[in-house]
Amino acid sequence: MHSYLNQPNGIFPSVCSLDCPDQCGLLIHKKDGKIVGINGAPQHPVTKGSICNKVRHMTERIYDPKRLQQPLKRIGAKGEGKFVPISWEEAIATITFNWKEIIDKHGPEGILPYSFYGNMGRLNAEAMDMRFFHRLGASKLDRTICASAGSEGYNYTMGSNYGVDPEDTIHAKLIMMWGINAISTNMHQVVFAEKARKNGAFIVVIDVHKNQTSRWADWFVPILPGTDSALALGLMHVLFAENMEDTAFLRQYTVGYEELREHVIQYDPDTVSAITGVPVEDIYKLARLYGQTSPAFIRIGNGIQHHDNGGMCVRTISCLPAITGQWLVRGGGAIKGNSAYLAFNKQALQRPDLLQNKQTRTINMNVIGSALLELDPPILSMYVYNSNPVLVAPESNKVRQGMAREDLFTVVHDLFLTETALYADLVLPATSAFENEDFYTSYWHHYIQIQQPVIEKYGESKSNVEVFRLLAKGMGFEDSVFDDSEADMIRQALNNPQNIYLEGINYETLNEKQFMKAQIKSHFLNNLATPSGKIELYSKAMDKAGYPPLPTYTPLVEQGDFPFLFVPGPNHNFLNSTFSNNTKQSEMEKPLRLYMNSSDAEAASILDGDTVRIWNTRGECELVVSVGDTVLPGVVVTQGLWADSPGSKQAVNLLTPDRIADMGGGATFFSGRVDVAKV
Repeated sequence: MHSYLNQPNGIFPSVCSLDCPDQCGLLIHKKDGKIVGINGAPQHPVTKGSICNKVRHMTERIYDPKRLQQPLKRIGAKGEGKFVPISWEEAIATITFNWKEIIDKHGPEGILPYSFYGNMGRLNAEAMDMRFFHRLGASKLDRTICASAGSEGYNYTMGSNYGVDPEDTIHAKLIMMWGINAISTNMHQVVFAEKARKNGAFIVVIDVHKNQTSRWADWFVPILPGTDSALALGLMHVLFAENMEDTAFLRQYTVGYEELREHVIQYDPDTVSAITGVPVEDIYKLARLYGQTSPAFIRIGNGIQHHDNGGMCVRTISCLPAITGQWLVRGGGAIKGNSAYLAFNKQALQRPDLLQNKQTRTINMNVIGSALLELDPPILSMYVYNSNPVLVAPESNKVRQGMAREDLFTVVHDLFLTETALYADLVLPATSAFENEDFYTSYWHHYIQIQQPVIEKYGESKSNVEVFRLLAKGMGFEDSVFDDSEADMIRQALNNPQNIYLEGINYETLNEKQFMKAQIKSHFLNNLATPSGKIELYSKAMDKAGYPPLPTYTPLVEQGDFPFLFVPGPNHNFLNSTFSNNTKQSEMEKPLRLYMNSSDAEAASILDGDTVRIWNTRGECELVVSVGDTVLPGVVVTQGLWADSPGSKQAVNLLTPDRIADMGGGATFFSGRVDVAKV
């Protein structure tokens, strides 16, 4: 292990910890033991020294005067924000005393961990914590808020999370960004696309909002929310009807292409246009562009899977590269995610064998509000880390009501007094990623990276790994797994004989090199994990699971009562709720707006710049409206999860449904409806 802690001045290698596909290599500039600047590492083969503003201004977050420095105990009402400092000894003793009491009276399932990837470091997101809660026997959390619906849909077609190498996409001649605001959420894919464009590539963006990425494209195709599978099926209709399919590829690498050809006859451009809002001539133009251009690359975004039909949307789009044989063309194919290339040994890291009761209940994180209010037997204690459910979970009025329960013992481990922490009984100060040893695997590019601590811990803050070691001790757990060092756990994780692509990557070499690429010796098509070993255009597994075996369009669940489809997308300067409480990023982002079509605004006598009320049966918000052509009629869009300061009325997840998507237990943030009126 390199020790950068005893070097107060200099430039040190690091990695970005944000939940972002790019996972940039960084250089940290230190003076007198403090970080004074953050730059991209020019030697990183993918990110090559360019980084986003979120990370460039990370120092403001790390040394923010609001950052927590010691454990706190609540003395006011839940949500009021009145706390007093206590010692770590008292904090650990209070937690373990309460948990032992709950386990004695009600059993361990009364305790629920709640976390996601607020820190993408694998040790601090899914290692000692998982071991601890498995050993404790706590209720399990189904961590499905982000990519689970799309991953399951993609896996039905492709077997697992394999796509093309993003570095190869510079060779593409057609790039389709589908449901991804890549300028804000995958900037290095945009850098590769720009290189391709200089060599003649044409860039299409398909989205519900004319955002930064849509404006940058050569052609923006606006689409009604949740209709993406219909558009993909319409493209297939034209591809087959005009003989643009690659029959040799289909015969060799797929199952079910004859059935698919028959099936898509019903999705003619007139039918599809009525569903999607995409003009008939544009459906023909897009299909011919895709069928006649090679290499053609599709970047499948996160947005499309946050719908009732999100899994099927991704499943359907992922069939397109097989129809035209693009998977075998360098620079062609698709990326939904690439995490399978760097799959580490999760069993060794998380130790599910420590869970004695294999029937332990599982709670989907998207329904945390309902679970806190309705579950029987109830959740009696919640331990929240790497997440801010009061702001990020759907139906947040329910979440707040649940968190306000007097009989719920809540602990929050975070860098700040978040919206969720205001409801906690105890708040523990967390380290930033720059204070931890950890390893990182991208879910987009093919590089694994290591982080050595660059700065001393801030105040009395501790990492997740440290806190769970202390809690294990406090609970009297003597299992040796709780004595493992960070280096031990990284070694265990990287020892994964199941993954041929990790060959030769171990703790020592990674430490020496800082980043290493997955060892790809043969095309992933030779290694597909589908039941047939081929790309499954027709899926028997889906049929067995009760889904249509062929790609199919299903309308969204909510119809009627409210006139507008509501999509609360991400913004440029925050990552979910991270940075929303930091002054610098909030100032750069400008105020939160509601984007509305001119015709809808005119009908409701709303002018650009008016303050409007947005509401449904779940709650209401007040925002300034931006009127124009950036969304289709009948659609309204917001960008970003803003810190919910008192009286601001801008916590948009008050309005979002906590229904579960068609697959993978996914979220349906983008499948809600609202009404809008001038205040």
